[in-house]
Amino acid sequence: MSLFKARDWWSTVLGEKEEFDQGCLCLADVDNSGNGQEATAESRLSCEPPDLDAESQAGLFVRTVTAGEMSPAAGGNKIIVGSFMGYLRIFNPHSAKAGGGPQAEDLLLEVHLRDPVLQVEVGKFVSGTEMLHLAVLHSRKLCVYSVSGTLGNVEHGNQYQIKLMYEHHLQRTACNMTYGPFGGIKVKCRDLICIQSMDGMLMVFEQESYAFGRFLPGSLLPGPLAYSPRTDSFITVSSCRQVESYKYQVLAFATDADMKQEMEQQKIGSGKRLVVDWTLNIGEQALDIHIIPLNQSASAVFVLGERNFFCLKDNGQIRFMKKLDCSPSCFLPYCSVSEGTINTLIGNHNQMLHIYQDVTLKWATQLPHVPVAVRVGCLHDLKGVIVTLSDDGHLQCSYLGTDPSLFQAPKVESRELNYDELDVELKELQKIIKDVKSQGVWPLTEQEDDLKVSAAVSSALDSVSQATNVETGADSVPSITVKITLLNRVVLQKVKLSVYVQPPLQLTCDQFTFDFTVPDMTSIVAFSVYLKRSYTPSELEGNAVVSYSRPTGIPRVIQCKFRLPLKLICLPGQPSKTASHKLTIDTNKSPVSLLGLFPDFANPSDDDQVNVMGFRLLGGSRVTLLASRTSQRYRIQSEQFEDLWLITNELILRLQEHFEKQGTKDFACSFSGCVPLQEYFELIDHHFELRINGEKLEELLSERAVQFRAIQRRLLTRFRDKTPAPLQHLDTLLDGTYKQVIALADAVEENQDRLSQSFAGLKSATHLLILLIRLWQRLSADQTAVLEAAFLPLQEDTQELGWEETVDAAIAHLLKTCLSKSSKEQALNLSSQLSIPKDTSRLKKHITLLCDRLAKGGRLCVSTDAAAPQAMVMPV
Repeated sequence: MSLFKARDWWSTVLGEKEEFDQGCLCLADVDNSGNGQEATAESRLSCEPPDLDAESQAGLFVRTVTAGEMSPAAGGNKIIVGSFMGYLRIFNPHSAKAGGGPQAEDLLLEVHLRDPVLQVEVGKFVSGTEMLHLAVLHSRKLCVYSVSGTLGNVEHGNQYQIKLMYEHHLQRTACNMTYGPFGGIKVKCRDLICIQSMDGMLMVFEQESYAFGRFLPGSLLPGPLAYSPRTDSFITVSSCRQVESYKYQVLAFATDADMKQEMEQQKIGSGKRLVVDWTLNIGEQALDIHIIPLNQSASAVFVLGERNFFCLKDNGQIRFMKKLDCSPSCFLPYCSVSEGTINTLIGNHNQMLHIYQDVTLKWATQLPHVPVAVRVGCLHDLKGVIVTLSDDGHLQCSYLGTDPSLFQAPKVESRELNYDELDVELKELQKIIKDVKSQGVWPLTEQEDDLKVSAAVSSALDSVSQATNVETGADSVPSITVKITLLNRVVLQKVKLSVYVQPPLQLTCDQFTFDFTVPDMTSIVAFSVYLKRSYTPSELEGNAVVSYSRPTGIPRVIQCKFRLPLKLICLPGQPSKTASHKLTIDTNKSPVSLLGLFPDFANPSDDDQVNVMGFRLLGGSRVTLLASRTSQRYRIQSEQFEDLWLITNELILRLQEHFEKQGTKDFACSFSGCVPLQEYFELIDHHFELRINGEKLEELLSERAVQFRAIQRRLLTRFRDKTPAPLQHLDTLLDGTYKQVIALADAVEENQDRLSQSFAGLKSATHLLILLIRLWQRLSADQTAVLEAAFLPLQEDTQELGWEETVDAAIAHLLKTCLSKSSKEQALNLSSQLSIPKDTSRLKKHITLLCDRLAKGGRLCVSTDAAAPQAMVMPV
């Protein structure tokens, strides 16, 4: 921020909700009331602010105005402003009275032109006279007006009006315009107008008549446009981010172009081709261009970019450039008093106006708005007034005053220190600190929670399914509604709720934001869950996570889990008598009717089959559940091993819930069969094979991409060569390589989809294996948690960190710690870096060894005792 603020001489706000841009502001003697001040490209720069460096060296800024001095002949400048709403206003501001705003007589003229005003300029636009006229550019029309005033007998009796001298209807949408004595000295007494259209066409108007139109070669988007009188050329910045210069004579004698296609036909047809005079690549888009005459033999081209501003010579060579610290919004260069230097006013989006002398920052001042246009003029003999306009209509006339705006802090009443009171206050603070340390940072009781979160799953499926873009292949996919309720105890802001379910389950919305402005507010959000892909999820449990910050600034996270019903992914089906994979679960209670356990899957027509029930997963697989009539056993069988998990888990949960309702507390399940490791290992091999295949495909795709880029470089070299040479089938090779790249990319995506499906099946089989080991060895909840942490360390599987190497490291750690046979095995020498293994033999050996150790009495334990090692650290 600047120490000095721009001194407000006069300001006003134009209209309501109007918009303005850099071409909407102009300063000139538009009513010709002065001594004939001309607004041509050269005379506009006669108002030169002084050399700031000379006064700064003297150490004084004591003059009222230090931004600029103007010629005494220039005494009638008016401010002309046009808006995108079509309003044209002309101001003749007077110094604001103390405590008052702009006066009514400051506004000379306000007229609504109906069409948006893109740019306003003042020059000699009417033939037969050297009087100044106003040119107004609309999107499809160019109008030239005469502005005149009639003096009244009283202070408010002056009347101003505009008269349309002529207009040109444009065939193309206009973007901007420039003017000047095109063609050289012969037409010095008049100004011609050049309009650039949105499609890159330059249209030249010789006052009342249309001269010609030329398309700029390779034009995509229009850029700023300026005219250089010394070289008689137009300078613009193309969409290729390079400054281009075109001679007027070249434009005039080139073949007339009414369509862009004609520019391409010039290469093979008759006529003179439009050739650029010089180009310079600046590497960024340009905001504005100004041409500054240094002397009779040289001029400078100033270009304002997005991050730099450039000063170029007449031939396109860089004179100097300056990297800007802030994003610029407008600029105005002018000649300095010091010979050979140029001063530049640059406004930026930080509401600052910087004054540079070449590349040296000489002055900085604070503005009350972000300027989009800046001009310097002489208003009522006040020289060097800086006129700025913002995009929302704040028009201000200011000068660089020297009264600093400093904040003076009020004096603090001095008082003597009371050490007794300080001791008492210190003891109170120490007591508070001690209480916090003893209680801990986090609240210990449920009543102290700042936020309570609960989840409720609807008991019935949605009447109208919310499933969209499903890929299951089924005719209809059901969905179910879940409601999350949040109740706050204190004021909380920016509370974020994130919901996660196992793929391929999909949520209609998974992110929510809340603001609890008062205590004890209740917010309820609802969303639907459905199956998106044609395979089975590994779990039906969802997780809602709420993150927020306590009033003390401490971040907190609350989790709330919910369970989705089995009927969301499963339908009643016909039982199957034969299956490839079978499991038998033993219980210590009499068998329960399956119709009572699964009433939502019961078929009224099959009342006699109370001990058999069929399930059909939406992915297409079938699972059969049988209850023994004589023994206390249940059998689950299916063609897919991983599909046994959800039905087996659902059976155990419903059996526990059934006996709990009856008041039975000693119900237990067990598994006495062989642990199906061979089926489990087949799933591991399939998942690992897909990972290796994906790695090979990505390497091959990388090779083909390198080959494709190499062929492109060779073809580009051939095309750039001035002497044509045969392509030697490079184009055929490029086309073949491109097809290979597309095919490999599709193969990588297909393999990734298969890998995701295989990982979901592997997780289901892993859950089933953990369940069987728990029932087999009657593991406690803590031991089961250790086993889950070892076998299910990842939520997602990637090429960089996969399931095989992570699980292998975790199981090896268990075998060398709590499941070790001797102290020699407790020496940890695990690798610090995980990488994809060559095969799965080592992993399968470790899993088999773990089951063998558990069968021989080993126990998973993370607590320490005299013979056990320190707490186990699970790899992640």
